[in-house]
Amino acid sequence: MEVDLPEVVAEVRAAFDQYEVALVNNDVATLDALFRDDPRTIRYGGGEILYGYSEIKSFRSARSPVGLGRTISKTVITTYGREFATASTLYERPSAPGKIGRQMQTWVKFPEGWRVVAAHVSMIDPPK
Repeated sequence: MEVDLPEVVAEVRAAFDQYEVALVNNDVATLDALFRDDPRTIRYGGGEILYGYSEIKSFRSARSPVGLGRTISKTVITTYGREFATASTLYERPSAPGKIGRQMQTWVKFPEGWRVVAAHVSMIDPPK
């Protein structure tokens, strides 16, 4: 298996960047489009456990658009072959001073493009 083919990493990075812009701008339609529309898609958030695309979509439509700005760092995108990837990043939010956020996503390439099939988001106190 080929790991981190440059052209595949670039594709996933573009999808990840599109997701990030949509997230901080509360572009719900784009966020919904980037998650796989499937009952097996999962998102574990800071205060929610969402099973299936419909639960994720409902969460997004009800979420407050206030305080979504953030700064990301240490983003690592790893691709396995041409159709599977992970993206991990740390983030800080002005709305959560003194905390560090962690985000991990599993991306799969489908005929319609790269889609998140699993995600985990959490915030912790910074490690000492």
